[in-house]
Amino acid sequence: MKFILGEKFEMSQVFDKEGNVTPVTLVKASPNTVLQIKVKEKDGYEAVQIGFGKRSKKNIKKPQGGHFKDLANFQYVREFRTANQEPNLKRGDVVDVAVFKEGDTVKVSGISKAKGFQGVVKRYNFAGAPATHGTKHAHRQPGGIGGAGGRAGGRVAKGMRMAGRMGGERVSVKNLKIVKVDAENNMLAISGAVPGRRGTLLEIRN
Repeated sequence: MKFILGEKFEMSQVFDKEGNVTPVTLVKASPNTVLQIKVKEKDGYEAVQIGFGKRSKKNIKKPQGGHFKDLANFQYVREFRTANQEPNLKRGDVVDVAVFKEGDTVKVSGISKAKGFQGVVKRYNFAGAPATHGTKHAHRQPGGIGGAGGRAGGRVAKGMRMAGRMGGERVSVKNLKIVKVDAENNMLAISGAVPGRRGTLLEIRN
């Protein structure tokens, strides 16, 4: 199993030998450090815990400091499940972008851009009311939501699509390809778009 933590850097494009262009997202993935190997007998599940990024010592709590002992003060700590797969790693080992190669298929997970409180037209692509023929001050309203005598018997049904907070959720995008691996600069070029803004923490696994 291959995995790494990185930060979204920016979007770009890569040209192949035939001149075809591929839109890519550049991910800066400086070396990750293995903090702990979790085993089923002791922890109840199998996983590799890794640390990424740097944090000031004054912002590290004592239990964290003990967990990071002899390594570094990490900004992020995440786990990757390794069910029935021998990770071949131990505490203190380093995982870098060299574990991937061009052509690998990966899944990328991160927190999507938060867009605040939005109406149904933006949030759910509702068409809204007609622009003419008597419509007044209601062009982007949601319309009827059930009510008395409806399917819910006088209440709003669960799951009704209405205005509310949009984005800021964990999103995973599958079947993306590693287009280029730059081990010297700790960069990965991944085909297509990935969740989040610049600087978003990303979990990349095959």
